[in-house]
Amino acid sequence: MPYDPNNIFAKILRSEIPSVRVYEDTRTLAFMDVMPQAEGHTLVIPKDPAENIFDLSPGGMAALIATTQLVAKAVKKALACPGLMLVQLNGEAAGQSVNHVHFHIIPRTAGIDLKFHARETVNPQALEPIAARIRAAL
Repeated sequence: MPYDPNNIFAKILRSEIPSVRVYEDTRTLAFMDVMPQAEGHTLVIPKDPAENIFDLSPGGMAALIATTQLVAKAVKKALACPGLMLVQLNGEAAGQSVNHVHFHIIPRTAGIDLKFHARETVNPQALEPIAARIRAAL
């Protein structure tokens, strides 16, 4: 299936849809998930048009991994969480819901149930204070 340039993440990259941005460089973008599975749930995407990891160049994948690590460290520091999950899904059968390659950074705390693929949307204004803490930790 060819890459769909009208997917929601492509629209976020073009600023056609607002997002609460945490980090951006020439190759990647990190922003708050509006349907968070936990407080601080952040998404990291490449700017290259790629549906999944198999469509990224080695350099594109390296940039995506480097940004994911950088932002994950900031999320862990900003939220003082004892652990976090990195989730990356490829294809509908694996649970990928947006056909633009992305990593989920999900803070984890013992005793808090994981809401995988949360269905409730959070007001982006509520995400900004968390995003500010993460940006400050970068």
